[in-house]
Amino acid sequence: MNELIPGLASIEDKSTFASLKVDDYRYLWIGMLTSAFALNMQLVAQGWLVYEMTSSAMNLTWVTLAFMVPQVVFSLIGGVLADRFPKKPVIGFAPILNGIATLVMALIIMFGDVNFWDFIWVGVINGTVLALSIPARTAFIPEIVGDQLMFNAMAFNTASWNLSRILGPALAGFMIAIFADGDTSSTYGVGLVYFVLSGLYLVSAVTVLLIKHSGKPSHQAIGSPSQELKEGFTYVIGSPVVGGLILLSILPFLFGLTINTLLPAFSTDILKGGPDDLGLLMTGMGLGAILGSLALAKMGNVSRKGYWLLGTSVIWGILVSGFGLTTNFTLATLIIGLIGFISAVNMSMNRSLVQLQVEQRMRGRIMSIDMMSHGLMPLGVLPIGYIAETVSIPAGLVVSGLILCISTIALGAVMPKVRAINVGYQGETI
Repeated sequence: MNELIPGLASIEDKSTFASLKVDDYRYLWIGMLTSAFALNMQLVAQGWLVYEMTSSAMNLTWVTLAFMVPQVVFSLIGGVLADRFPKKPVIGFAPILNGIATLVMALIIMFGDVNFWDFIWVGVINGTVLALSIPARTAFIPEIVGDQLMFNAMAFNTASWNLSRILGPALAGFMIAIFADGDTSSTYGVGLVYFVLSGLYLVSAVTVLLIKHSGKPSHQAIGSPSQELKEGFTYVIGSPVVGGLILLSILPFLFGLTINTLLPAFSTDILKGGPDDLGLLMTGMGLGAILGSLALAKMGNVSRKGYWLLGTSVIWGILVSGFGLTTNFTLATLIIGLIGFISAVNMSMNRSLVQLQVEQRMRGRIMSIDMMSHGLMPLGVLPIGYIAETVSIPAGLVVSGLILCISTIALGAVMPKVRAINVGYQGETI
């Protein structure tokens, strides 16, 4: 029998902040916010220092891969953990491990001889920890808030990430700029950022202790882990809706999020900006994304969600190409803000639709398959990074955006079940 949900808000509550009225979800959200804050600060700090050390867009790509590849290798294990064991301890250990890794990295940067490979190993650790914990964290949400508040909760789940883009990158960029005092080779500011990151991860771990729901599995595991994984894959392959949604979620990770990888190089070489300007660009994206998340929080009952999903993905691709063609900082900030808005709506809606189509006992495994598919990002990052390195950074972004736009239209044309999704709840007529 499922546990009672402490502090559960009324399912009739249609307010923007309905899910945050649930006590356990509020603690979970605060933990997600602090962890996301740390990760976004880390993106600016490592991106700036790696590019200053190597002047290579391809090296930025390799650092991204060090973080993404573990999602392919370990996310399925995370899904099994989520469906076979209580979710709370799985979620709680993740920020502790990340906090230790970033603290060690801070000491190396401040007092050691930091090199490119240090960013690789810490990226591998961060990526592995997230791969093992994110399926449990994501599958935990519907257990805490219930299906009726899923779109609202997933919107704020995305908001916890996007709100961190508003303050995190700007703070990291300004810290580096202030403490470097004009010396672009200085590592002192980056080291201080990493000390702050370890503290944020500690706060995230503490918030998990306040959650009352243990996230115990809704069923008794009767097969081996490999059998449960096979069941999850069979379900995804046999479902044109769930399989189609996961496939559509892969495209933005392949060709929509390349802008995050190339942004430090674009800001430096094309816009002629410094670390504070890079922070402002990422803040612009975060501001747009938080507005998109709040918009989706009010769109839970909107109909024709299949077309909304396809349309936002196409617009996302157009905006990425447009961003690659601009050389004006103000215009670039405006476009990247729109990218943040559209991407937040698209990713939150997709993740919510997947959750609502899957039985609770399988949510961890299905979310791990979804996460593993996102680990295919190198298939998009590597060729786009190569184009940016050998042709130009704008060319890489333009090509990336066009591929996202065209491939979304092509897949949408052959997925009638996805196009027919209306409100998204399991059992609707589609």
